[in-house]
Amino acid sequence: MNETVSFGYEEVAPEEKEGRVGAVFSSVARKYDVMNDAMSAGMHRVWKDKFVRRVKPRAGEQILDMAGGTGDIAFRMEKSGARITVSDINQDMLDVGIERAMERGIDSLVWSRQNAEELTFPDRFFDAYTIAFGIRNVTHVDKALAEAFRVLGFGGRFFCLEFSTTQWPGFKDIYDAYSHHLVPRIGKAIAGNADSYRYLVESIRRFPPMPEFERMIREAGFKHTRVEPIMGGLVAIHSGWKV
Repeated sequence: MNETVSFGYEEVAPEEKEGRVGAVFSSVARKYDVMNDAMSAGMHRVWKDKFVRRVKPRAGEQILDMAGGTGDIAFRMEKSGARITVSDINQDMLDVGIERAMERGIDSLVWSRQNAEELTFPDRFFDAYTIAFGIRNVTHVDKALAEAFRVLGFGGRFFCLEFSTTQWPGFKDIYDAYSHHLVPRIGKAIAGNADSYRYLVESIRRFPPMPEFERMIREAGFKHTRVEPIMGGLVAIHSGWKV
């Protein structure tokens, strides 16, 4: 049988997913951060601040922020003096990030279009690898994790912020109803695009549960893996070390 992968609730050929995911993010790039505020009531800012505190970027470190698109994580880490490379497979998202950096007077970031599954960076080049709300959109998550492991030096750390499934009783049902029924309508109202935001919600539902994703991180070679649920697992910070 031919391989298929999930695109939301659909099963599609791997090459089709990459193209369709690219179209989703190209269509929402200009409104992406506005939509994040609308969909999370601004909570994504709190989650990202907490994520960066866990990463603990330090001056002089080489850090790869994968799927970094509009620069939200990189702008937070840049203040540390670390040397940040922002990578994304989608040039439209990178263009938005570059414009935002120029508006902020930030010229220390490196911007590089990259496929998370086939990075062009040399082995053991980075001290830390971060990816926030991006890994569920990768066609082959195992390949992306293997590449993260490859480009990290010994002692390097992997940090991933991603949506998961909240375990809080009652809240799960409320959030499911909100995300499936209201988020596409918000997307239509703000970004003029309901279908793209419907995919983003569906992609969260199809992403592996926290224990399964932690297992995948271990299988990629990382040690001392950890999962830190936020809001009962609505989002989670996953981490591991290359030792």
